[in-house]
Amino acid sequence: MASGDIAWVSIATGLVMLMTPALGFFYAGLVRKKNLVSTLAQSMAIFAVVTLTWTLWGYSLSFGTSVNGVIGDLSLFDLNTITPTTVGRYAPDIPELLYFAFELMFAAITPALIIGAFAERIKFSSLLAFTALWTTLIYSPVAHWVWNTGGWLRALGAIDFAGGVVVHVAAGLSALAAAIVVGRRRDFLKRHEFKPSNIPYVLLGAALLWFGWFGFNGGSALAANEWAVSAIVTTNLSAAASMVSWMTVDWITKGKPSAAGIAIGAVCGMVAITPGSGYVSVPAAIIIGLVAGVVSNLISNWHLLRVRLDDALDVFACHGVGGIWGSIATGLFASKQINPTGNNGLFYGNPNLLIAQLAAVIVVGAFAFAGSYALLRLIKLFIPLRVNEEDEETGLDLSQHGEEAYSPN
Repeated sequence: MASGDIAWVSIATGLVMLMTPALGFFYAGLVRKKNLVSTLAQSMAIFAVVTLTWTLWGYSLSFGTSVNGVIGDLSLFDLNTITPTTVGRYAPDIPELLYFAFELMFAAITPALIIGAFAERIKFSSLLAFTALWTTLIYSPVAHWVWNTGGWLRALGAIDFAGGVVVHVAAGLSALAAAIVVGRRRDFLKRHEFKPSNIPYVLLGAALLWFGWFGFNGGSALAANEWAVSAIVTTNLSAAASMVSWMTVDWITKGKPSAAGIAIGAVCGMVAITPGSGYVSVPAAIIIGLVAGVVSNLISNWHLLRVRLDDALDVFACHGVGGIWGSIATGLFASKQINPTGNNGLFYGNPNLLIAQLAAVIVVGAFAFAGSYALLRLIKLFIPLRVNEEDEETGLDLSQHGEEAYSPN
């Protein structure tokens, strides 16, 4: 094992862990002040639930010995065969315990992304049940298909450096299903009156996400090498380009760029570069970010979605659309000159990669949407998905946790 690689992946693991509270602040700043505490609490509670489910069976289902390319066996249940000196097949220069920990951070933040779709009305107990089931039945199979050496989408030729398909497409399409099943907020038609609770929190959350994303993408090289550096640089460029293009669209359509929009634009760029961050060039990263900012902004403000669907914090427009575009863009711009362990995309003479990327997007998107829809319907048979009208009016901070962000005293 290599001490430098262990040090870098350990740091990257901490950076990705930071993204969960960062996302909490990002989302908490966007909701109304009566739901600020609950949004932060949801993010942290999800982290705890996923830590346990991932340790007990999620890691084994994702990275255990493949059963027909579909799911892992339970040979790694509760990490029973892994010691501090065990070396796994995915990262031979670091302990498998560190690889487990790094992947845990991805598993934890992915369901946390979804909470923006049903913000301000989800029942806390239902959220915890959904998190445990979703991580087990949706995330683990998808991670297995794409990242396990025996996974069937990987065998098909799909590549995903840091989670464009596994994290963002899965979360974005699951959020779409969640918004449909949970339904709109009761005062949705008055949403023009909704005011974000704390714009500085939004900017702080976005900045911390940006910082953490260097570990998210750079750490996915699983070594302190040139591909980690390339991923960090392309991540930064795509975020900046998307922020600029989102601002430009706002200037044209609304007359001024909002601070919240600036923050959201940066996140869209980081989402879009995630699948190709270790495979594409600097110019490609800028293009990917510029397109992400424009497309995500237009989808976010699409009148049909705005009128009929209450994806409260635009999870689909940011993560779903960004993940789809980024995964397709990887099929266009990936180059073996950048990373010989990847593949050439369409613009480098290989249309097969684009076909594989499209297949992965369609399969994972459909599976995540249908699976999340079914899981939420199943949970609804046993416990209410959302709080009652009185509790929603009071706010989730008081009704679910008995606390307030801003004390009246």
